[in-house]
Amino acid sequence: MPAPAAATLGAIDRQEFMAADFDARYRKQTLFAPIGEEGQALLHKGRALVVGCGALGSIISETLVRAGVGLVRIVDRDFVELSNLQRQVLFDERDVAERIPKAVAASRKLAAINSGVQIEPVVADVRADNVLELVEGIDVIVDGTDNFETRLLVNDASLELGIPWVNGGCVGAHGQVMTILPGKTPCFRCLVEDVPEPGSSETCDTAGVIGPAVNIVASLECVDALKILVGKSAEIEQVLTVVDVWEGTFRRLKIGDLRTKGRCPACQKGERAWLRGERASQTAILCGRNAVQVSPAERRELDLAQTAERLKTHGDVQVNPYLIRVRLREPECELTLFRDGRAIVQGTEDAGLARSLYSRYVGA
Repeated sequence: MPAPAAATLGAIDRQEFMAADFDARYRKQTLFAPIGEEGQALLHKGRALVVGCGALGSIISETLVRAGVGLVRIVDRDFVELSNLQRQVLFDERDVAERIPKAVAASRKLAAINSGVQIEPVVADVRADNVLELVEGIDVIVDGTDNFETRLLVNDASLELGIPWVNGGCVGAHGQVMTILPGKTPCFRCLVEDVPEPGSSETCDTAGVIGPAVNIVASLECVDALKILVGKSAEIEQVLTVVDVWEGTFRRLKIGDLRTKGRCPACQKGERAWLRGERASQTAILCGRNAVQVSPAERRELDLAQTAERLKTHGDVQVNPYLIRVRLREPECELTLFRDGRAIVQGTEDAGLARSLYSRYVGA
């Protein structure tokens, strides 16, 4: 894992600053009886993983950092684009211009907000071969993803290691939240048996998404994450919360009986198909992006400088410490390469074409 990001305090000694600052910073939070000083101390020792740092993940990350959670590990596979700024609150136009990975851009902002929290940015896709490493030592996993495959993988890892996770999703003006406490509540697969067929459910491509819906869903996720971190997980009800901010509706659907039916292959029968990599896909269409992510079959590391030099004959190349961007001349697509071997091919939703371009310009 990379070294934690940290803010600079200048001439002020960091430890003295933190000792003087701690009580004042969290006073309003410790006055809230369910947290109190004991809960705040637990938060300071707590470790959270935020999976995805887009719309939901950026709000979740900021909320947890401001609350004083001791370590917040942020993993995201993507970089900042202009269309993100409508709802992804940690990013700005400079991040877009610099083509900064979301995890890195988020860590810079968050380190300036709370220097007493360790922030670990990880620029990577969550896969079967790295998910257990990412959740190592974590007390709660909070969902900021935009796809079912990653959620099913996180669900497997949560069940395997007994780590609670808070699931949330948002499309259009509505969203849902469900918290999984392994061995006590239904798991995500009790609710969603498999990845839905293409076109069978709304996406941000078809329905869009508005900021107020994201804000509410992310906040509900954070409430349950805080309950877990302060030792109040018994207060989390076995419900699926469904909100529609445009219609102004709020429903809580009891789901406890899903687990008692005993049919779930994951939490009842121990199946870990996603964790074993049996259900992994090498390509993923990115929501609302007209883009496809292509991942190598095995973990690898690109030499960015060397690769950038090689690609100069194929298009306009830009490189920074985190990625390479190539505007291809033929076909007219944009190829973004990351150090971990992944590529995002922008300008198509044809997975076959994306794989072909990856093979041509990066290698098999």
